[in-house]
Amino acid sequence: MRLTVLGCGDAFGSGGRLHTCFHIAGEGTGFLIDCGASALIAMRRFGVDPNGIDTVFLTHLHGDHFGGLPWLILDGQLVSGRTTPLTIVGPPGIRERLPAAMEVLFPGSSTAERAFAVTVREIAAGAPAAFGRVVVEAFAVEHPSGAPSHALRLTHAGRVVTYTGDTQWVDALIPAGRDADLMIAEGYTVERPVKFHLDWATLNHNLSEIAPKRLMLTHMSPEMIAHPPDGYIAAEDGLVLEL
Repeated sequence: MRLTVLGCGDAFGSGGRLHTCFHIAGEGTGFLIDCGASALIAMRRFGVDPNGIDTVFLTHLHGDHFGGLPWLILDGQLVSGRTTPLTIVGPPGIRERLPAAMEVLFPGSSTAERAFAVTVREIAAGAPAAFGRVVVEAFAVEHPSGAPSHALRLTHAGRVVTYTGDTQWVDALIPAGRDADLMIAEGYTVERPVKFHLDWATLNHNLSEIAPKRLMLTHMSPEMIAHPPDGYIAAEDGLVLEL
């Protein structure tokens, strides 16, 4: 599998970074983990074909993590000539929030006829589910977003990628990330507590129990961006990792 960081910024674009979006290209599949508001811009910038994405997995329903979906869907309809189905997988509430977002941004777009099907599936924590060649398991985390927020553990072709999403420390991150080939974790601050967000000191304290093969920190504040990496990969827009 190949992972491309299409966006690793926080909600406020710290460091000039794009909103959260990770693209994974694997055998017979291409999927996104989160689809922040700038996701389509990042696809154009880094050469990712939006029509090659068959599934989008969402951690939570903040705009910097799911707000790019209206543009992705409309691009398929109006620009890229998409014909293959697109599946959106997210926490309970996504079935209502996605059409609401589309109607706010582009009135009438949520019910427009398209040459491809858009299927929205809601998943709950603790119940693994298969979507094509990818198995996803959601874990409940602490980050208010008007709907449940999840960490996601995704398995494809024998490889495991975990993403914490945005959250303060919760013990569910241990099984979510245990022995993952890559754990993508929020590293919002170095050690300064920020409610509902994860700091590097707390994560590092628990890292031996999680034991991921590789760790990448994302969603960093300016202070964290300036912190020299020590024991982790610092995410950057456009970074490519082979898994």
